[in-house]
Amino acid sequence: MPSRTLALTESPLGRARRVVVKVGSTLLVDGESGRLNRAWLESLIEDVVRLRKQGKEVVLVSSGAIALGRRHLSFERGSLRLEESQAAAAVGQIRLAHAYKELLDKWDIQVAQVLLTLEDSEQRLRYLNARATLSALLERGAVPVINENDTVATAEICYGDNDRLAARVAQMVSADCVVLLSDIEGLFTADPKLDPKAKFIPLVREITPHIEAMGGESASAVGRGGMATKIIAAKIAMEAGAHFCIALGSPRHPVRRIEQGARCTWFKPKSSPDAARKQWIGGTLRPSGVLVVDAGAERALRAGKSLLPAGVTALRGCFDRGDAVRVLGSDGREIARGIVAYSDDEAARILGRRTADIAALLGFAGRDELIHRDDLVMR
Repeated sequence: MPSRTLALTESPLGRARRVVVKVGSTLLVDGESGRLNRAWLESLIEDVVRLRKQGKEVVLVSSGAIALGRRHLSFERGSLRLEESQAAAAVGQIRLAHAYKELLDKWDIQVAQVLLTLEDSEQRLRYLNARATLSALLERGAVPVINENDTVATAEICYGDNDRLAARVAQMVSADCVVLLSDIEGLFTADPKLDPKAKFIPLVREITPHIEAMGGESASAVGRGGMATKIIAAKIAMEAGAHFCIALGSPRHPVRRIEQGARCTWFKPKSSPDAARKQWIGGTLRPSGVLVVDAGAERALRAGKSLLPAGVTALRGCFDRGDAVRVLGSDGREIARGIVAYSDDEAARILGRRTADIAALLGFAGRDELIHRDDLVMR
């Protein structure tokens, strides 16, 4: 059972290298007028700038497109049909992206809009493409602003809320920390609006059935998530090695308030993002093929290097880009497992060749590495 609040000196947000911040519709959009809460958003952007000055990379997962767009299409208050929600999202997403661009431009920070569907995190190739795109944006200093692609997602293929999307994005980019800015300051033993005896829970080390039972439904007119979805999102993030925070987002500078010790609930994982990813690669994924490497490549791998085509002498099995493969030394012993960047057919064509030859051999400029060191687990 959670027992105490994390001290400020050991705050996961303070130690984090890569942070995902999720912004709910109720914070961004006024429920009565349907207009953007611009002053609040300006304060959030100042918090983002503050994090970046601390050397952190920031990803924003932002709701609000449907809530913003419905006013411009004169939809009445209440539930929308699927096609109406998608139409509102199409109109609102433009305004939402423009607001983020305008505010980040003032700080000379590039902003990128990324729209994802559930399939982008569930299908291996799409997951890898999304991960590579987000990594490239972060390496270039941009702030990705991510939302679910509501204009094409259906009830059968959608996250349904951006809480879980934020957790999946954290998993995708190997984030250290996820901050959920919400209309409640954290997890309680019961809904504090209904039960005055509900107790606040500052720290959760394990999501048990007892913790899961504390979830409830969303009471917001513009949001789709509730505490139950936040607990599900926390579980996803923790399994990916990320600390997860539920905090009250309505005051100005909500992230700074967390840094300064404002009350919130932290969910603490048992491992780091890198360790969780390595465990997933080495222990969960089923290998589809085999790569055999020479002695020089084996030494490079044991020194923490990536596997290049030049060091591979043979391959066996059928595999696609993104599949797990076993890596064998010249004596036949398994020395590593990893996620391969090429299919078996493509790998066969660049086997033993220099990275400079890849584009000419395949007709496109792929990755230099057959298996990147971040996708490799030594045995």
